Amino acid sequence: MMNKSIKRYLKALLGTALVSLSWYGHSAVLPEDRADAMYHSFEGGGVKIDGPSVLVRKSFLNKFSVSANYYVDNVSSASIDVLATASRYTEQRKEHSLGVDYLYNKTILSAGHTASKENDYDASTYYFSVSQDFFGDLTNVSIGYAKGSDVVGKRATADDTEVFARDAGRQAYRLNISQILTKDLILGLGLESVTDEGFLNNPYRAVRFSDGAGGFLFESEVYPETRTSTAVALRAMYYLPYRASLKLEARTFSDTWKIKANNYELAYTHPWGDHWIFEAKYRTYSQTQAEFYSDLFSRSNEQNFRARDKEMSAFSNQSFGFGVVYERELKDWEYFDRAAVNFYYDYFQFEYDNFRNVLVHQNQPGVFNAGEEPLYHFNAGVIRFFFSIWY
Repeated sequence: MMNKSIKRYLKALLGTALVSLSWYGHSAVLPEDRADAMYHSFEGGGVKIDGPSVLVRKSFLNKFSVSANYYVDNVSSASIDVLATASRYTEQRKEHSLGVDYLYNKTILSAGHTASKENDYDASTYYFSVSQDFFGDLTNVSIGYAKGSDVVGKRATADDTEVFARDAGRQAYRLNISQILTKDLILGLGLESVTDEGFLNNPYRAVRFSDGAGGFLFESEVYPETRTSTAVALRAMYYLPYRASLKLEARTFSDTWKIKANNYELAYTHPWGDHWIFEAKYRTYSQTQAEFYSDLFSRSNEQNFRARDKEMSAFSNQSFGFGVVYERELKDWEYFDRAAVNFYYDYFQFEYDNFRNVLVHQNQPGVFNAGEEPLYHFNAGVIRFFFSIWY
């Protein structure tokens, strides 16, 4: 089962790259007809994820726009979570999405379905949203709802048979408001609330507890079966006199597991000539630990809920990214209007405050007592390379 935080981040980057409507779009118009073909890659912390993605969008009757997306993750993992209790594994996840937009005056209604499948995890999500322009198209309000149903499985490492399967579900509510304040400045506010229910932890993860003699033993994680989270984001885009722009975002997150997180992002976009666009950005993120997390419990079954997944710990990361886009019109082409080649790279540095590197016991046995190992950290790189064509 792929690490959930990495999965969420890759999907967010994919959406940023391939979705043609962004939060600061105001005009009630359908997305342009286009097709995108992408290769994406994540590598860091012993995990490598790569694969293709294809998106096709087509409008008809000046009222409807239909999109279809195919997305593949090829996962090769030897992360610290895996190597602590198991061995390297490989798997493939395939995702299909279908969406439709309907334009009525200044209102856009959107609906869609996304389904993904891997050897031990099936996911299905339906969503619906409404976007409406107000006050001379200076204000845009959109609301959305999504409902997901997953089947979380676990397979035996020896013969790949299914050990068990449990259900998990979620409901998400979203509100976005964007406002044009001046000809150069746009502000946005986003609110999201998500409720998860069911089997919410990774069945392959384990917690460790002290054996009373300087060592430790492992046992399965146990999570609550409900979780509600709320995130609020403030965004701004300022257009500079020489066609460039600055984007800023501040986002805060909290949930019923007592995790609190904040991230800030600054991006600069600069066009050059008639065909080139360059982008640079910096992002920082930090979070507190879940109330039932511990790197080392004092005894077995110390409390009802127990976690040692590093994504439940207190940690921070910062990232640096850049992008290059080359776009030009296809004047001599009969069926195509223009095309673009896009390349983006993001470099991440992760620092964990209370998650320790237990792998030192494999390389340096007897050197460290349990709970005194070095704190874990790793770096990662994300590549997105894709080709777009409008028709």
